[in-house]
Amino acid sequence: MSPIPVGGLVPRAIGDAAELVVRNAKIHTGDPHRPQAEALAVRAGVITVVGDDKDMAPHIGPATKVVDALGRRMVPGLNDAHLHVIRGGLNYVLELRWDGVPTLRQGLAMLREQAARTPKGQWVRVVGGWSAEQFAERRLPTVAELNAAAPDTPVFVLHLYQSAVLNRAALQAAGFRKDTPDPKGGQIVRGRDGEPTGMLLAAPSALILYSTLAKAPVLDGEHRKTSTRHFLRELNRFGLTSAIDAAGGFQNFPDNYSTVIELAEAGELSLRIAYHLFPQTPGQEIDDLARWTEMARPEDGDAWLRLNGAGENLTWAAADFENFTQPRPELTPDYEAEFEKAVRLLMENGWGFRLHATYDETIRRDLTVFEKLAAEGLFPAGNRWLFDHAETVSADSLDRIAALGGAMSVQNRLSFQGEAFLRRYGPGAAADAPPVRAMLERGLTVGGGTDATRVSTYNPWVALHWLVSGRTAGDLALRPPENRVDRQTALAMFTRAGAALTGEEDVKGVLRPGCYADLAVLSDDYFTVAEPDIAHIESLLTVTGGRIVYAAAEYEGLDEELPPVSPEWSPVAHFGGYQAIPRAGITGARQAELLGEAIAESERHRQWRARRGLTPETAIPLTDPCFVL
Repeated sequence: MSPIPVGGLVPRAIGDAAELVVRNAKIHTGDPHRPQAEALAVRAGVITVVGDDKDMAPHIGPATKVVDALGRRMVPGLNDAHLHVIRGGLNYVLELRWDGVPTLRQGLAMLREQAARTPKGQWVRVVGGWSAEQFAERRLPTVAELNAAAPDTPVFVLHLYQSAVLNRAALQAAGFRKDTPDPKGGQIVRGRDGEPTGMLLAAPSALILYSTLAKAPVLDGEHRKTSTRHFLRELNRFGLTSAIDAAGGFQNFPDNYSTVIELAEAGELSLRIAYHLFPQTPGQEIDDLARWTEMARPEDGDAWLRLNGAGENLTWAAADFENFTQPRPELTPDYEAEFEKAVRLLMENGWGFRLHATYDETIRRDLTVFEKLAAEGLFPAGNRWLFDHAETVSADSLDRIAALGGAMSVQNRLSFQGEAFLRRYGPGAAADAPPVRAMLERGLTVGGGTDATRVSTYNPWVALHWLVSGRTAGDLALRPPENRVDRQTALAMFTRAGAALTGEEDVKGVLRPGCYADLAVLSDDYFTVAEPDIAHIESLLTVTGGRIVYAAAEYEGLDEELPPVSPEWSPVAHFGGYQAIPRAGITGARQAELLGEAIAESERHRQWRARRGLTPETAIPLTDPCFVL
């Protein structure tokens, strides 16, 4: 690509010219030593200069790409500290996403259209990223509605960790009959005649939901690569440049990791991924962990793909479930013995870990194991470790976590399940779920994430809105101001804290010389946009390692070309991913205010150009000669 001509910045023939310069931006660097800037330069994937526009001239050569941010807000690339990115990528093009869809009516229309183009043998699957509370109708689809929309094509609609709705064809394809027994921890809802109705309930285990989904057809190798690349591009759309993959059920190592490994080897990842390993088979966890500790060590890999440790489960018996429509599960009274073996094995081999723990009851039991090992001098032994989720963690447990050098990763699961949590546990518990401010006040590193794709949406701005506003997707205010965070803190949770959880805080999460050139130029100024509109922000230009990996609006066409979405009938090929909706209507007074702001911004831009001799000092009158007497 030829350099973009920008007035006042004349290319100079120098040997160490930047490969990319982004100028005329309102940069939030995240660096306390220089929190604001106008421009930055990039060479070999690393930031070389951060400063004012005038500082860029010596670094621009004939081949430098110069991008004008047009006065927009730039932030460090976002880092989702808990995202099932590997599993999500393998399935992305097969899924009809209801993320952001405002009405059930629209969702059913999309489903009906998709069923008509889905070939025989394939399923229509709506898998996470939405809640009934986001719909104007405030309800799930019925089995009858799914049967009417798709009489012959199997349809599977997953709702959070709570339930799934299947049409008649999907019940048949999944093999559910009158004599099919309920799996442990799950329920097949039946009618008066004993036949399955099409509703599956997590009671409280979500394994019934995921094991049913696993019966649907999967993609082959090349399609998996295409699917993953398009999913990563979708994440880049929202300014994500890094993610910590939390592994999860039905994500086997090494089989399900081969796609991202091959993409990394080919230089085709557009998102940096630090991944975890999760033992899949109950009773075999210690053997799996022992084998993996002999095969690899955390931080093996490179800046694009690296191992970060074990988890988010170490042993299945120690894992609680997060279906807030059901009572808190009672874990087996003796899980600590095997759990201790797993933790001891990891500590002895230099492996860190992350732990899924929804409830304080689980966290307290886990901490007792850690404290026992600490008394022996074996914990944490210099290894990074953290708790995920922790909606009901207590103040005492947070003190114990801090004493043991742990960290936290919180997700906006209550954006989508907040109403169910409130009904079960009441407003007092909901106000502190999770107690983000209490975590930060203890000096804990607290990473922000989404837990996408099967629960929350992968759009990080929805999570940032939740952190700042305390409101659910259904606009219910759950968390009071004393348990919310300001915008700068929330952004740091999605940038610097995520880097710390992977040991990369020296090179990632801030925009300063020597750090990775990972950044996003935003559609709206995150720091000034109205609070409800935080969730509507997207990136217009996303750069990872100096590569433009997503470009929209004025920058369209600057990003890397991807192969077309395949297969051709893919829902993503026709609907895309997250369904961006217009902001709420604004009043006439607010329109006038915004117009005034736009005029003022235009005048500031004219003055900036005048100071540099690029336009006359006196503003040119904005008159139409047709109206001059």
